[in-house]
Amino acid sequence: MRRRDKPSFIAIYDHFMPRLCLYLRGLGAPRAVAEELAHEVLLRLWQRADLYDPACAGLGTWLFRIARNLHIDQFRKEPRWLELQRAVDAEAPARQADLHSTAEAYAERVSLRQRIDALPAVQGRLIRMAYFEARSHRQIAAEVGLPLGTVKSHLRRAFLKLRGEVGSKP
Repeated sequence: MRRRDKPSFIAIYDHFMPRLCLYLRGLGAPRAVAEELAHEVLLRLWQRADLYDPACAGLGTWLFRIARNLHIDQFRKEPRWLELQRAVDAEAPARQADLHSTAEAYAERVSLRQRIDALPAVQGRLIRMAYFEARSHRQIAAEVGLPLGTVKSHLRRAFLKLRGEVGSKP
């Protein structure tokens, strides 16, 4: 792409266009919008190929991330998004005050921490890194020296254990 090789671009286009359309449809975009956004994704690839770094992500991952971001931008332009955002903004201060001031919220946070502490040590550590420290799965894998798939498996098992306990009292 960086050399503006048209046959390579056509091969990439033929491979990713239907996949991007299907992905965008799965996000809720109507067919015409999905096709328009998928075209925009591939146009951005053509125009900004120099921004792609294969060391950071695979080409598919990069393209699907662009598609997701374009879909979000498109959705935010819609009038219903603005109405929803206004409603959320109006309710946010009250909800935020409730979360930090009630005894129930405090008890829930304490309970969650106890449940995380009760997990196997590796799972507890990974949950803390992923959710409290906002690290990506790839960052966690690099830091703890585990394969990415193993990190994802541990996190999934831990999440299922925690979810299975939601609503039950310790």
